[in-house]
Amino acid sequence: MKRFLLMLVVLETLATGCVGTESKEPPIVGIRNMYEQPRYDTQEKKPFFADQRSMRPKVEGTVSREMEPTFTWATGRTADEAYVMEVPARLIAARGGSRAFVERGRDRYNIYCSPCHSYSGNGKGMVSRRADQLGAAGLVAPTFHDDRLRHVPDGQIYASITNGVRNMPGYAHNIPVDDRWAIVLYVRALQLSQAPQAAATATTETEQAQ
Repeated sequence: MKRFLLMLVVLETLATGCVGTESKEPPIVGIRNMYEQPRYDTQEKKPFFADQRSMRPKVEGTVSREMEPTFTWATGRTADEAYVMEVPARLIAARGGSRAFVERGRDRYNIYCSPCHSYSGNGKGMVSRRADQLGAAGLVAPTFHDDRLRHVPDGQIYASITNGVRNMPGYAHNIPVDDRWAIVLYVRALQLSQAPQAAATATTETEQAQ
């Protein structure tokens, strides 16, 4: 009987010990700087570097594995610094042909570009509409169906995506090289598909102005 009671006491002690209680002592961490790492948002100020940029520029002369190493594909310009007139045909072929590349461009465009430029490319995305309501006309995105943008080189649109233009930030850190070209091709597809509608809208606005 005593042995049985002793066994019950031991079992109860073990069960209680398994539950345990929360310790008020700080955790023991061997490498503290890996346990508590600072976090920075995109384009956030960071005092560690002299230029206070959290997004570090690429090391000059280096090429990442996912980047196409040719100058034209990476910059949208020819060797004499002129903009490339069309998306490189070799790039389109390497990515499965025009249809597959346009579909990829649509996917990336809808994620990164439509909030400002809208799904149709008319510049009336949610961000642009909100900016217009607040009176911030400088933040309203342009329409891709403007005659000027219809005739700019493909390389210029690519460079704008890469480096930014006016109030639009650059997307070189967010969108890979090939995807930027895919977006350019999709923008051209939008311009073609929306051409009749854009022309009709422009005619109506002109008539109303008169």
